[in-house]
Amino acid sequence: MIPAPAAHILIVEDEPKLARLLVDYLQADGFACSVVADGLEALPAVRERAPALVILDLMLPGRDGVSICRELRGFSTVPVIMVTARVDEVDRLLGLEVGADDYICKPYSPREVVARVRAQLRRVGWTGRVPATDKGGLAMDDAALRATIRGRALDLTPAEFRLLRTLAAQPGRVFSRNDVLDRLHNDSRAITDRAVDSHVRNLRRKLTTATDGVDPIRSVYGVGYAFEWPIDCE
Repeated sequence: MIPAPAAHILIVEDEPKLARLLVDYLQADGFACSVVADGLEALPAVRERAPALVILDLMLPGRDGVSICRELRGFSTVPVIMVTARVDEVDRLLGLEVGADDYICKPYSPREVVARVRAQLRRVGWTGRVPATDKGGLAMDDAALRATIRGRALDLTPAEFRLLRTLAAQPGRVFSRNDVLDRLHNDSRAITDRAVDSHVRNLRRKLTTATDGVDPIRSVYGVGYAFEWPIDCE
């Protein structure tokens, strides 16, 4: 059976750093993403890209999020998560019944946004499955929390799976320990740098066992880790 395509999330956000942060977290969780920074581009992007969900900032250049959401509801039932920097706006927005499905206030936790995205997609019947990805013989199935290398199964814990997913989603990028800490667990448990190193060590052991000694995780002293799959192993 051919897996369903990755759910596409449209992010309408004019602050580049926030948009990039959301893209990083959502992609690490298996979603496809695109970004528009101008309110006038939001509705054309929805029509063109048919996203599974829209993250819509309230204050945008060109056109505000309220009017965008109202018009969007005239032709689409796509879930919308509205983002506002003003806490006092939430009750007013809810009262206006503009058609948004959820609201989140800045500053927010990117992990909370990912959790809310998944909750909204489950609500509308999305199965939670994203396609297995295959890079250099590495295949990952997010729905089953299963990973294989060249057909060899990796017996990973959930934290190790998320660690591998994070690193492998952006080969060559150096993730700091803080980046890794934010992605290791879905709950708010306290995690130390030592725990991160332990997870990396265990993941390396399982990877090298499955690849007959090849270690695709590069340590960057004083910074963190990167995933660099060797060409001769593809």
